Amino acid sequence: MKLTGNTIFITGGTSGIGRGLAEAFHRLGNKVIISGRRTALLAEVTAANPGMSAIMLDVNSLDSIQSAARELIEKHPDLNVVFNNAGFMPFDDVSGPVDDAVAQTLITTNLLGPIRVTAALIEHLKTKPAATVLYTSSVLAFVPIASNAIYSATKAALHSFALSQRFQLRNTTVRVQEIAPPWVDTDLIYKSGDPRAMPLPAFIEQTLAALATDDPEVIVDAIKPMRDNPGANEHALFDAFNQSLVENPIPVGA
Repeated sequence: MKLTGNTIFITGGTSGIGRGLAEAFHRLGNKVIISGRRTALLAEVTAANPGMSAIMLDVNSLDSIQSAARELIEKHPDLNVVFNNAGFMPFDDVSGPVDDAVAQTLITTNLLGPIRVTAALIEHLKTKPAATVLYTSSVLAFVPIASNAIYSATKAALHSFALSQRFQLRNTTVRVQEIAPPWVDTDLIYKSGDPRAMPLPAFIEQTLAALATDDPEVIVDAIKPMRDNPGANEHALFDAFNQSLVENPIPVGA
């Protein structure tokens, strides 16, 4: 995608990767509209970035998505980039009973939410000479983490969806790009300074450079071996990766 001259709508833009990229796009002179459920956080981010806009959105609610889409098109008719970034990452243990309510919310937020947001805005995007749909998936779409099994599955499903949508939009002006982050040191799990996590500024810098290439998948160098792992022999890396996390767990909570 082109990195300047856009009007960009970002879900989950109040923290972590979403906020980092929102502020980076804003510094480049793009018109940025962030969304979220918490008005205090929306106000905090927009106050820190004069000129940035915000809109209330609950990605778990179809009515909220459709209302936000109407408001976006009315107030920001130049909208040409939709960045589906909202998500959350709870731990689970699928060797026993699964909390059905948590599972349903996770699937709705991480998978159905992006599908619904894009569906509500896709016809508008098709009217633009150059438009982009962005999805934040994860390296865990390719090598799942067993302690976050349902989260990993939602990201694998989102990757699959992006592949299909990209193909179906091939003869339109709308591009589909997927950002697949590694473990980035944000508050998605717990901002810990763990040396295994990629610092957010480095991730943002590398991601912007990759986005500008128009590659369908935006992959930082650190995770290329994991992206290439799926296949007939994928189990060895998966087992080794997950065993390393059993022996050296990701910190949880402050």
